[in-house]
Amino acid sequence: MYPRRMPLSAASARSSLSLALLAGLAVAATSGCTNQGKVSEDRATRWVAELGRRATEDVAEIQRGLPVGATQLAALYAKGADPSKDLPAVRKALVRVRADVPDLTRASSTFFALADASGIAIRNDLEQDVMAGQDVLKLFPGLEKAKGGGGVAVALGQFAGPPVPGGPNRDWVAATAIKGEKGEVAGMLLTGWTLRRFAFHLQEWLRHDLIDEQAKTKDPGKLPIVYAFVFDATGVYSAPLTPTVNEQALTQLGLTDKTASAMAHGVVSITDRDFGYAAVRVPSLEPDGGVVVLWSEI
Repeated sequence: MYPRRMPLSAASARSSLSLALLAGLAVAATSGCTNQGKVSEDRATRWVAELGRRATEDVAEIQRGLPVGATQLAALYAKGADPSKDLPAVRKALVRVRADVPDLTRASSTFFALADASGIAIRNDLEQDVMAGQDVLKLFPGLEKAKGGGGVAVALGQFAGPPVPGGPNRDWVAATAIKGEKGEVAGMLLTGWTLRRFAFHLQEWLRHDLIDEQAKTKDPGKLPIVYAFVFDATGVYSAPLTPTVNEQALTQLGLTDKTASAMAHGVVSITDRDFGYAAVRVPSLEPDGGVVVLWSEI
């Protein structure tokens, strides 16, 4: 896994920890839905649709911006130059791409990286680069499509590296070809995020919107307990500091199957508290995956 560009702030960490303590530490199956549970389910159902649209737009920003960035990086190969011989220049160019391309400036990416035409990572834009030398196409076979020279390819996999706190994780990576002076594929521009980091991004977006809505309606009531997750066929991935039991409870629901034809929603009891949940697929993120909201009224 890779260093996050945007670490948890102290305020966010304290907020998440407080919510974690409220959620409890064990899972129990639910057999009946209380009225409060039904209200939580309805709210989760409404907001997961918004979260799905947010995730779709996050991917769309990458799909629009990455080819523009790749065109800008073609200068690294001018007159037959080899970018691997000047790594500081590569990092500088990657930082500039993010600053110059509006869609990439807004993107939720935690890294941008350059790889050669065969898929070997040359350098990323992070200060500490542990990606260099890794065979990106071997780790993410779905990115092979980018070598065709058209469009953006996306894939889920995992970069090599030491384990990090928070449990198993996966990397979502997008790639597009960088053309040389003769139109050949000279290299690849990569970007992406981990699923847990993306879950944190969506969770913060959701909580921010709930606070905004409360301010607009002048509702003095307490904010609900809410969590956002990302799921795929391998499991459910939560933001840091989310209680493990929440992730376990959603994993047991089999969300990939439940969302095969439509949104899935219901009530699940976690440590004697009824949570409403709703899950929807986000095909551009992952054909068999999507996003989940777990909600409890206070």
